[in-house]
This record gives sequence, C-alpha cells and structure tokens, in this order.
Amino acid sequence: MTQVIGRLARWIGFICLAVAILLVGVWCALAVWFRLPTVATIRDLAGGTLFVLTLGTTGCLASSWRWRTLSLYVGVAVIVLVWWTTIKPSNDRHWAPDVARTATATIDGDRLMVDNVRDFVWRSDTDFDQRWEQRTYRLSQVTDVDLIMSYWGDEAIAHTIVSFGFQDRSRLAFSIEIRRERGEAYSTLAGFFKQYDVAIIAADERDVVRVRSNVRGEDVRIYRLRMSPADAQTLLRLYVVQLNSLAQHSGFYNTLTGNCTTLVFDMVRVIHPGLPMDPRVILSGYLPNYVYDLGAVDTSIPFTKLRALSRVHDKAIRAGDAPDFSTEIRKGIPKPR
Repeated sequence: MTQVIGRLARWIGFICLAVAILLVGVWCALAVWFRLPTVATIRDLAGGTLFVLTLGTTGCLASSWRWRTLSLYVGVAVIVLVWWTTIKPSNDRHWAPDVARTATATIDGDRLMVDNVRDFVWRSDTDFDQRWEQRTYRLSQVTDVDLIMSYWGDEAIAHTIVSFGFQDRSRLAFSIEIRRERGEAYSTLAGFFKQYDVAIIAADERDVVRVRSNVRGEDVRIYRLRMSPADAQTLLRLYVVQLNSLAQHSGFYNTLTGNCTTLVFDMVRVIHPGLPMDPRVILSGYLPNYVYDLGAVDTSIPFTKLRALSRVHDKAIRAGDAPDFSTEIRKGIPKPR
C-alpha cells in the first residue's frame, strides 16, 4: 500500500511539474515572439525554439534525460526572465495621432486646469481634425459622474470611460487606452506581454463618444452613477494624480491587470476600500451589472430596462457635433434617486 501511495505521489509530482514547465515555457515563447527586438523571422525562430524546448523537456521528464533537459530549460527560462525585466515603458515613441499627447493637470485651490484635452472632429478613423486644448474647471462645481461603456462585439468585453459633469453643463471624460504607435493594431494576447504603453486621454464627449458611436458604429451605453459630489471630487483628484504620474513615468497596459476597467476600479477602491472584487470587473462588458447589484445606478427599474435606456447610438447620430451633445445623448437615461 505504501509503495502504491509513493508511486501515485511521484506521478502527481511529475504531472504538476509538467504543467508548470508547459505554462512557463509557453509564456517565455510568447514573450520572446512578441517582444524580442529584432526582425520577425528571428522572433519566430526564437519563439519556436523555446516552444520545442518546452515540449521536449516535458516529454523527457519520465526518461533518463530529464535532468539534462530540465537544467537546459531552467537556464533558458532564467535568461528570458532576466531579459524581460529590462523591457521598460516609454513616453518617447512615434505615437498614433489620437494618443500622441496625454493629459496633465494642476489643481490650485478649487481651480482645475487640464492640458491636452482632446477634442477631435472625426469623419473616419483615418480622417479627422486634431484639436488639443487647455480647459479649466472648478472642483466645487462637480455635479455627477457617469459610466460610459462601448461595445464592439461580444457582450462580455467593452471599453470603459468615466465622465464628470459640472454645473455649467460641461463634461470632462477620461478614457484609459493603449498608447498605440503609428500603424500598430490592438491584440488582446499581445496586451499580456508589455506590447503597449498605457495612456489616460482626457477628452470632450463629442470626441470620445462620437468616434465610437458615430464613426465606428459601436454600441455606446451611459449609466448615471449614484455618487456624492465629495466622492466625485475625490475620484477626479485621483485621476489627476494618475495622469500626472503617467506623464512623468509611463506604464504598460495589461489586458488582465492594467486595463481601462481595472485601473478605474483601483481608484474607486480608494474611496470605498471595502468594495469587493468581482469577475465582472475583468469581464468589463458586465461591469454595469455589477454596478447595478451594488446599487450605484438607478435600481428602481429592472436592469434589462436600464440597459435598454442606456443606449445612446441613435441619439448620438442625431446630435452630431451640436454644442449640447452631452445633454442630448442623456435624454431618457434615468438618474439614481
């Protein structure tokens, strides 16, 4: 019986080791394939070689070659991991025009001055007029905060934007995005491997909403949040800290841990430390369901009805570039009572 248990424990150990080797090896192969600073052919060869080494090491675990192959594998993995730590984010690249500048802000008493507020006039994703502005707001005049979600495919994934309203009916929207280089396209998988820097874009809603609803045809939804003016001011101050920090020291976007939703959730958690983590924070398309369950939106109607009322695509098309664009697209969307 003891021998059977010992043999079983040995096999379980082999299986666990094999899984660990496969996970680390595949990660190393993908890291090299995405980030090795050389031509695509060499990247493909290096990534493929790492993958073959990973499979070979796993296959040799039950053979007399296991210690030799495992030693080689560990040595290569250590080299890859050390190299990985040398990859740093940067604010100095040939950026795409819509993320060429990132916002910075200063607070002087009650006065908030934001530089590089984006207010592009979009005709298509490649045809637009660039406008970067300096705008001034009063912290004491923050009236509300809205959650804006933009869907382009699967219901589970959406882009998150947070918009602050002021007494003069102006709005300041913050969009946490990948900072693409010119000609670079987004890949969810690449987002796990330091492929993109992260940027906080401060924008006029006529820019950041219209480019998604009117130009790209995305399903944009607005949820009015239940948040006190004091908490709204605190959240706005946290955004200021974050965007100034990124302007000084760039950071990497991460598909799982450092994206447009998780970074916002981290800031909200500063205001509400007991806020529980939930899978719907990761599956960002379902974030409004989570917010509804927390009672942070209007819960006097079923969520399905609130979701239907939140859609603004048709209203955004009708509003066009009207000065009261933000007011028009919010018509019919209930505020929390």
